[in-house]
Amino acid sequence: MYSVLVVDDSPFIVDVFVTMLERGGYKTHSSYGGNEAIDILKTVTPDIILLDIMMEPMDGWETLVHIKNNPATKEIPVMMLTAKQLTPGEAQEYGIYIEDYILKPITHRELYEAIEHVLNRKTMIKTDMERATSVGVESELIHEYGRLVKSVDINRRLLRILENTYHIADSQIDLNDEITMAIKSMGMNLQFQEMRIQQIRDEISKKESMGSVSQ
Repeated sequence: MYSVLVVDDSPFIVDVFVTMLERGGYKTHSSYGGNEAIDILKTVTPDIILLDIMMEPMDGWETLVHIKNNPATKEIPVMMLTAKQLTPGEAQEYGIYIEDYILKPITHRELYEAIEHVLNRKTMIKTDMERATSVGVESELIHEYGRLVKSVDINRRLLRILENTYHIADSQIDLNDEITMAIKSMGMNLQFQEMRIQQIRDEISKKESMGSVSQ
């Protein structure tokens, strides 16, 4: 049974998500603010954290940075679950830290699917890295691959959210140049990351082929 820490400064919202999660078979922990969440994490290690952004006095981004700067908690996946629209600046600054950005309201099924996607991706990356290690791929390359696969998956999601938020596909919308450039920059960076992943996959395949020939 996976465990989930729900963090929101609204007790009502926490109760709603705890009820949804428990119906889905998850074990839950509740926190009503960023400081409380950090205290709870001193004794509890959930499989995933659902973190709201618009909290006081410590907001979700501040809480996220505290979690990721602590060696004891930095590996815990964090999903931002919020009603706040994502900005390009937030995507660029915090995208490296988060596993997903989910806008409320959300259905039971959407929530379960989002959580399972994050946990399944973590398992898939671990399996790929173990396979690469077994055929003799360099450790540095393997860890680069793991970081990139996670980053690409997250950034695809963030980019779609931004494109929908700012109606990038609508030629009639007059966007602020800064917003347009930031979104285009994210798209270009995503393409470079995808190219690099393919290069590493080709290298892993080559190592596997060499191993098969030598046997």
